[in-house]
Amino acid sequence: MAPSVAQIPDREQTASVVVPVKAVPESGETKPKIRRVIDEEPNTTASYPNYLPTWDHGEKYPPLQPYEHVEHGKGADPTFKDLLPEGSKIQKLTPTIGSEVHGVQLSKLSDAGKDQLALLVAQRKVVAFRDQDFADLPIKDALEIGGYFGRHHIHPTSGAPEGHPEVHIVYRNGSDGEVEAFFANRNSSVQWHSDVSYEQQPPGTTFLYVLDQPEVGGDTAFVNQVEAYNRLSPAIKERLHGLKATHSGVEQADFSKSRGGVVRREPVINEHPIVRTHPATGEKALYVNSGFTRSIVGLKKEESEALLAFLLNHISRGIDYQARIRWAPKTVVVWDNRVTAHSAIFDWTSGERRHLARIQPQAERPYETPYEVESK
Repeated sequence: MAPSVAQIPDREQTASVVVPVKAVPESGETKPKIRRVIDEEPNTTASYPNYLPTWDHGEKYPPLQPYEHVEHGKGADPTFKDLLPEGSKIQKLTPTIGSEVHGVQLSKLSDAGKDQLALLVAQRKVVAFRDQDFADLPIKDALEIGGYFGRHHIHPTSGAPEGHPEVHIVYRNGSDGEVEAFFANRNSSVQWHSDVSYEQQPPGTTFLYVLDQPEVGGDTAFVNQVEAYNRLSPAIKERLHGLKATHSGVEQADFSKSRGGVVRREPVINEHPIVRTHPATGEKALYVNSGFTRSIVGLKKEESEALLAFLLNHISRGIDYQARIRWAPKTVVVWDNRVTAHSAIFDWTSGERRHLARIQPQAERPYETPYEVESK
């Protein structure tokens, strides 16, 4: 097992796009099944049919290998002069989390502007950029922008635009019975999670851009895991330091299999510190989530369940350190997956399509710095 404290490199470099080679069936083998939504909706009204999801059962990738992540927010200019030029407008959504920006085009940023973007997002946790051209770019150009921030993560089970497995598609087409089926065995759509936290190097700076959305509804909620940590008593903070939790991708893979879906990579389980440190801000954040965190290492079952239940309840009920992003055409939301958790909100019954695309570069392996006694 690698040490929990990662080495944070000082020099900056751009991560290249790495696409594993898809498995090709040998002669005589049955051709792998490919499910394409465009085949199911031949007369689709989707605004961006090139982004409709495809699931290729022939895509099989080897385990992810460690790579050296460079944190672009570290050392970036805190005045944000290359990111927020004169004439742009930034407005806080809440005191501790969330901002909205107008007058900035992400696709036109210089490298200095991208570095400042990483820092701003680390500080504000989630930032909504309006009036963006991201969705209208060739997909390879959007991926190139995202690839500046780290190695692209290819999701093991989600749909992707054909030929671009690095893009994760979020998709509901509003078909009849969809709402009733979703709520048949649940009371709420809230499912707090930090994306693929089960990976050894989970994602950091993340891009999610809207393609189609309901006129009202379908927002995304975010919670500030730094503030969640800050609200704890010193005694609890000190006890949490040094503890690790297991994060599992097994259940997600099993769910995909049960529905006849794809599993591109064998699922993994990794241990991460319960309190992780952000390399650019030095802030400490809780790093547990109800989506993928399963148990606390070294504690007995009842102890683990009790402590984990307290932390997850603390995160979920913290409405005073949460923000809700409302989607609008040409919006790109950028968040730091290391210091937030989020949940889609399935609250519209109008039958409208909700279609988004996510580009998610991997970051460093989670690490923690020692507990610091708080001054009274």
